[in-house]
Amino acid sequence: MRDMPKALWFLVIGMAINVTGASFLWPLNTIYVNSELDKSLTVAGLVIMLNQGASVIGNLVGGWLFDKIGGYRSVLYGIFIALIASTLLAWNHTWPTYVVLLTVIGFGAGLIFPSMYAMAGSVWKEGGRRAFTAMYVAANLGVAIGSALGGRLADISFNLIFIVNAAMYGAFFVFAFFFYRSLQGVGDATTSTRTSFEVKSKSRLTALGIVCFGYILCWIGYVQWQSTIAAYTQELNISLSDYSLLWTVNGALIVCFQPIVSQMVKRWFQSLKAQMIVGISVFIIAFIVASQVSAFTGFLTAMIIMTIGEMFVWPAVPTIANQLAPKGRAGFYQGVVNSTATGGRMLGPVIGGILADTYGMSVLFLALSLLFVISIVTTAFYDKKLSSEDRADLMKASA
Repeated sequence: MRDMPKALWFLVIGMAINVTGASFLWPLNTIYVNSELDKSLTVAGLVIMLNQGASVIGNLVGGWLFDKIGGYRSVLYGIFIALIASTLLAWNHTWPTYVVLLTVIGFGAGLIFPSMYAMAGSVWKEGGRRAFTAMYVAANLGVAIGSALGGRLADISFNLIFIVNAAMYGAFFVFAFFFYRSLQGVGDATTSTRTSFEVKSKSRLTALGIVCFGYILCWIGYVQWQSTIAAYTQELNISLSDYSLLWTVNGALIVCFQPIVSQMVKRWFQSLKAQMIVGISVFIIAFIVASQVSAFTGFLTAMIIMTIGEMFVWPAVPTIANQLAPKGRAGFYQGVVNSTATGGRMLGPVIGGILADTYGMSVLFLALSLLFVISIVTTAFYDKKLSSEDRADLMKASA
């Protein structure tokens, strides 16, 4: 990553600040609603659904804004909305104000991510997958730091969680305001040949849609660690600090070992498709392990396995979107990808909460494994209707 351009370093640092702040709050949402606000897992899932539903809309609007007005203003708009809502949340986080403000934060945060990823692809086009891997590692550095400190603060008082979350959005706004000024031209609407766009967009959008279908199934499974599994660990008397440590390990492993995984991908996998299938298969193994354990060490083992899987899957999808996007549509394509992930985070807690409350955790783990199998099938066939030129681009992206 030594050859990364300066502009990308600014984006990487901003991503780390943004996710650090968010990671004080999101791993503990279900626990807060379930334990502190005394609501069921199903209700907790609905609260997260509203937050993520607003984020889906924010992702789509953010991608559209990137293509229309550029990344700089799009990012600032998103941070400002999240900052105001998180400040109010630090002041009042009782029911139902908590739900309303968490929903607004979801919309603001949703505006940010498509522009960040689209700018990353724009400022280092020759970097290919490496630009998105750098953003992914930065996000997980934020996860490691935020979740580690968040669990400890929550053991003292949940009030501290909301205060720090707001403070981090304030820090991110100041950073972006000054350091992203040089990126004002990145993402401004560009002219493209309408005929070229119309000819290529159908097959490319179809391919992206198939990828995103499998992607949302993966996120429905993955988000259980933040919702049903989080509450399940509390039933097993695993402390908040230990639960948050799972996410610290997740982020730390990604920061330390993503370069090794990237070299493995470059050497042994000839396509983004292959690395995604391997990663999703590892997800299945992780959830099988989680279904059989009841102690912290067992969940830690499952988390480590899951982390290995996500290092193969998560960076690949925005890379595919970047390669498929016609000129002037990078923001829209990244918005679709981010809204898909957010959709999984929205539906996952509700689906998981209903299954866990109604049938128990064993049935939930079985259902999740079936979703991963379906995701493997859709991933295997997503590029069948692409041209040979587009397939070659995707092969280069995995290099």
